[in-house]
Amino acid sequence: MSYFKKNCKWLLLCAGMVLSFNLYFIVLMRDRNVAYLYYLDFLILTFFLVIIGVDFGRYRKDEKEKRKLMQGDDVVSLLLSDFENKDIAEHDVQVLKEKLQEQFRENCELQDYVAKWCHEFKIPLSASLLMDEKIEDRELRNLMRGQLEKMNQQVNSMMLGCKMQSPLFDLQIKKVSLPECVKSSVRNNQFFLIQKGFSMKLQVEEHLVYSDPAWLVYVLDQLISNALKYVREEPKISIWTEAKEKQVQLFIEDNGEGIKDCDVGRIFEKGFTGSNYHNGKYKSTGMGLYMVSKIIGRLGHEIRVESQYGAYTRFCIVFKNNDYFML
Repeated sequence: MSYFKKNCKWLLLCAGMVLSFNLYFIVLMRDRNVAYLYYLDFLILTFFLVIIGVDFGRYRKDEKEKRKLMQGDDVVSLLLSDFENKDIAEHDVQVLKEKLQEQFRENCELQDYVAKWCHEFKIPLSASLLMDEKIEDRELRNLMRGQLEKMNQQVNSMMLGCKMQSPLFDLQIKKVSLPECVKSSVRNNQFFLIQKGFSMKLQVEEHLVYSDPAWLVYVLDQLISNALKYVREEPKISIWTEAKEKQVQLFIEDNGEGIKDCDVGRIFEKGFTGSNYHNGKYKSTGMGLYMVSKIIGRLGHEIRVESQYGAYTRFCIVFKNNDYFML
C-alpha cells in the first residue's frame, strides 16, 4: 500500500478544512484583506508539507525495514513494535501454528502406520521368498522370484521414504568403505542383473568417505535400478572411482536408452517422468531420482548427471570432506 493511499482520508480531511476556511473567509467576512488569506494559506501549506515530508520519510524507512525483514524466515508482525493490528496478526499466527501442529501430528501418525505396515508386510514376503525356492518348475520359480523381488524393493523404498520425511531424519555419518557399499548394492540387485544379462565392470578403489552406509546403498540401489528399467541390447554397467584433490568421485554408467537434452536438467524434480515416456516399456513415478537428490543433499554429497540419448547415462556422486557431520 502506497503512502498516499494509506493516509488519503487524513489528507482529504486537512484539505477540506483548509478549503472550508478559505470559503468562510471569502464569502462571509465583509472587511477582509485577501493578502492576509494568502499569507495564512502559505503558512498552513508550509506546515503541512513539513509534517507530510517528515511522516513520508519515516514511512519510507519503515517500508525498507519491512522489506528487509520479509526476506528472512521470521514472522514480521512479531518483530515490528508499531505494526498495525498486531493483536489480530498474533492471533492468526497462533491459530495457524496450532493447525500446522495438528497436521504435523497426523503426518507423523501416518508415517508410523506405513512404517509398521512395511515391517509386517516383510514377514510374509520373506516367507514367500523361501517358499519360492521349493518350486520345481524353474521358469515359474524365476517368474515368481522376479515379482517378489520387485515387491521387496518397493517396500524397502517406502520404508526409507517414510524415514526421510520424518522430522528426525536418522543420519549415522561415519567413515565407510566405498567398495563395500557398491558391493552391497550390487548384491541387492543381483537377481535382476543376472536375469537381464547385464555385464558389469567394477573398478572401485579402496576409498574411505564420510557417509551413512544405509542411505548411500539406497542411493546406489536407485541408480542401478534405473539402469535395469531402461535396458537395451547387450546391457552393461560400469562403476568406477576417481580421486581429485580433496574429493572422491563415484561414477555409475549404463548403456541404456539415455536421457534427452531437454530432460537432463529436470530429472531430479519431484514427479518428473521425461518426455519420451520410455517407449511405453515402463511407467515411471518420477520419485526415485527425486529421493536420491534429497538424500544426497542431506548427506552432504553432490550428484551430477551426463547423458547422450540413445547411448549412455552417467551419474557421478561427489564425496566432499563432510566430516563436520561427526561433530
